[in-house]
Amino acid sequence: MIFDPFQIKNLHFKNRIIRSSIGGKMAYFDGTVSSAFKNFEKRFAENDVAGIISPTIAVDDKRASPLEYPKLTQDRFIKPIAEAIKAVHNYDCRYIIQIGEAGAHTQTSLFNQKEDSKSSSTLFDFFYGYQNRHHAMTIEEIEMAVNNYAEAARRVREAGADGVEITASKGYLIQQFLNPGVNRRTDKYGGSTDKRFQILEEIVLAVKKKVGEDFPIGIRLSAADYNYLPLNIRLPITFPLKHWYFGNTIKENLYYAQKLKALGIAYLHIDKGYGFPNPKGNPGGFPVHEIKMFNNAGRHLSFKSWARAVAFNALPEFILHPIANIGWKYVPGISADDAKIFKDATGLPVIANGGFQEMDLIEKTLQEGKADFVAMARPLLANVNLVKLFQQGLNTPEIPCTHCNRCPVRTATYPLGCYDITRFKSQDEMEEQIMEWVASSDERINQL
Repeated sequence: MIFDPFQIKNLHFKNRIIRSSIGGKMAYFDGTVSSAFKNFEKRFAENDVAGIISPTIAVDDKRASPLEYPKLTQDRFIKPIAEAIKAVHNYDCRYIIQIGEAGAHTQTSLFNQKEDSKSSSTLFDFFYGYQNRHHAMTIEEIEMAVNNYAEAARRVREAGADGVEITASKGYLIQQFLNPGVNRRTDKYGGSTDKRFQILEEIVLAVKKKVGEDFPIGIRLSAADYNYLPLNIRLPITFPLKHWYFGNTIKENLYYAQKLKALGIAYLHIDKGYGFPNPKGNPGGFPVHEIKMFNNAGRHLSFKSWARAVAFNALPEFILHPIANIGWKYVPGISADDAKIFKDATGLPVIANGGFQEMDLIEKTLQEGKADFVAMARPLLANVNLVKLFQQGLNTPEIPCTHCNRCPVRTATYPLGCYDITRFKSQDEMEEQIMEWVASSDERINQL
C-alpha cells in the first residue's frame, strides 16, 4: 500500500507518504523565500516523498510571525516560491501550499503591535500568543481576513503549486473561531455550531472563486480540540464547562467536515488538539529547555511574555520538567483511528498526521483503510531518506526520531533541523546536519 499510487482530483501521487507542514527561518526579513527554502523543500522531493505540504505561509502582512518565515501577502512573493515549486516538480513530487495565520496566537514580533491580539473573542490565554489579551475582531476585520485568504490562494495557483491547503487547526485564527471555548461571540460568527463555522465557509467559498473549481482545496482540521492540554490558564471560564474544558469534540468536527465536503473541498488533513505545539498534535515530550529559550527571546514584548519567561525560569528544569510534561507522551499513529471516522463519514480522501515513523504502522494504517495518506515532518527531518529506507525493506531507521519536539520550538529562533543531541555522536555532528539542510544539492555533493 505505501508504494501504491493515489489520485486526488487531477493530482497523481506516486506513493502514500506526504511531508507534512514544517516551518522555519527560510525567508528574508520581508517574507520573500530565499534559496534555503528551495534547497530545503527540494531535499525531501529528492528522497521520494510523494508530496510536500508547505510551511504555513502567512496571508496577513501584519500577523506574519516569526520573522524570516514565508509570506504570500503580495504578488512580489510569487516568483521566488514558484522557483522552489519547479525544483520539487523535477522529482515527480506534488507541492501543496498551506496558507493560514496565527491570529492572537502570534508568538513573536519585531515590536508589540495591536494586530497581533486579534482573535474571535476577547480573553486571556497564558500559553499562546504574546499579547496580554486576545481581542475580538470587528466584522470589517473578519471580512479583510477572508479576502486575505482568497488573494493568497490566487497567488498559490499562480506560483504553480498543485493545490492549496487551508489551516483550520494548530490553534490558528480559523480554529479560534471554530472552538467554542475560545469563540464567545454572539453575532453571525459565534453563538452556535453553524455560526462558528461561518468564517471557514466564507474563506472556502472566496478561495474557490479565486482558484476555480478544478484546483484542489484541502483543509487541515483537528479531530477534537482537547482544550485542557497543554496545561494552560484561559480566562474567563465559559459555560457550559465542556466548551471551556474540551472545545469541539469529534462530533462537532465531523459536522464541519460534512459541511466542507458539501462546499467541494478535495481532501481532509486530520490532526488533533488545539494550539501549536500541543500534546495531541505533537505527540512526544514537552521541550522544556527550548520553550524556556523561546520565552526568553520574546519576554520584552508584553507583561504576559515577561511573566511567562519568569515562570519558566523560576524553577530548575529537573523540577519544571515533570510538571510541564503532564499530558505529553508519544502515541504512535495518534490520529489514525480518528482519520478513519472522517474518511468513512465523508468519503473524502484523508491524510492522517501525527506519530508515524515505522513502516509496519504506516502500512497497517493504509491497509485498514484508516487513511489514504500518512503525513509526517519530524521523522523526515531526522531521516530525510526514510522513504528510501522503506523501499529497502527497513521498518525503522537506525537512528529514529525521538519525538522530543525540540525542532518545532527551535525553528522560531534558530535554523530548522534536529536538535536532539542523543541522536548524534557529537555536537559538531549535529550542527553539520542542521546546516546541511539549507545547502544546495551541488554543495552537498562537493562535501562527499
